Amino acid sequence: MKWPILKGKTLVLGITGSIATYRAADLTRALKKEGVDVHIVMTKNSCQFITPLTMQVLSENPVRVELFDLKSEEIGHIATARMADVLVVAPATANIMAKAAHGIADDYLSTILLAATSPVLFCPAMNPAMYHHPATQENIRILKNRGNFVLEPEAGSVVCGEEGKGRFPPIERIIHEIAYILTPKTLKGKKVLISAGPTREFFDPVRFISNPSSGKMGFALAGVACLRGAAVHLVSGPVTLEPPPGVQVYNVVSAKDMYDAVMSLAPNMDVIIMAAAVGDYRPEKVMSSKIKKKLSKVEISLVQNPDILASIGANKRDNQVVVGFAAETDNLLENAEKKLRKKRLDFIVANDVTKPGCGFFYDTNQVKILMPGGKVEEVPRMSKQEVADKIIDLVEKTLKSKKSDE
Repeated sequence: MKWPILKGKTLVLGITGSIATYRAADLTRALKKEGVDVHIVMTKNSCQFITPLTMQVLSENPVRVELFDLKSEEIGHIATARMADVLVVAPATANIMAKAAHGIADDYLSTILLAATSPVLFCPAMNPAMYHHPATQENIRILKNRGNFVLEPEAGSVVCGEEGKGRFPPIERIIHEIAYILTPKTLKGKKVLISAGPTREFFDPVRFISNPSSGKMGFALAGVACLRGAAVHLVSGPVTLEPPPGVQVYNVVSAKDMYDAVMSLAPNMDVIIMAAAVGDYRPEKVMSSKIKKKLSKVEISLVQNPDILASIGANKRDNQVVVGFAAETDNLLENAEKKLRKKRLDFIVANDVTKPGCGFFYDTNQVKILMPGGKVEEVPRMSKQEVADKIIDLVEKTLKSKKSDE
């Protein structure tokens, strides 16, 4: 997943002495791929696990260890603290969190934590008993109450052989948290409903009619809306994706299941985005047992499923934003415009699924956004994350427009 918000940001990464210290190399590499300017500060204990030279090569910046560096004309710890858009301590030991909680500044890292004016994220990694110790938990509470962010460690087996919460979080989870911290909360207080993925319509207990939707576009939209502070409700058909952190997920199977879930949530939503590829038809009859291969011919009669988007449009409030999707193989603009008008949408996102790199299963998409009045915005091929950013930008613009009309 790409994180556009991170490109061009300056991040100071504090590394402390933990068996998980080597994971800081993976984190640095991943951040550099996102276009982040990474500056490393290491404690002396962390240098026992990984060398400053390794981190300097990966970050492409000098690594700071010594508080009193006479080579620099600047007051080093102040300059380092002030350069950061965000300061991340990963891994964070119980010791560094105790120092930060109680204002102790006896080395480079603890000193810049005291001088920092940017948001600070701690990523604890330690023995489970150390993590759950009342002193550590109290220090975490102090740090959070001061406005710092603390990402809980993973549960599982740690190096010493014990089981419990204390493992270094996955790299992608840390990067998501950094993106969340840096993203302006322009949708704070808004409730957003998003549908994603395919539906399955069974005609016997083991076979069904479906489509190749992966759910990637809907999940990207949910992730972007959540980063911007919205309370996101994601109704998803069967997919293999991990839901974005902080999103409320409702798992469904059939179009009828999705209809029931969406319609129960819709009245309380500020924004509804129907990105799911909902099956238009279902078998009229579902066999109670598996259809055997011995039959030379099987006929399945299909009936229409309820139209979720049309039902939402019919009951839409004036201050509610409703967005649809149109995946087409021909007459893209004509078919999308009919859907836009018929279902009373604020805008519709149309894409030609026959184009290379677009539509189902791809990580990229190329869309046209149609608005009432005939305006069409063309979005060139880019990652689904970037497309989601543009769609949510337009959602925010539409919300503001509706508010000004009240």
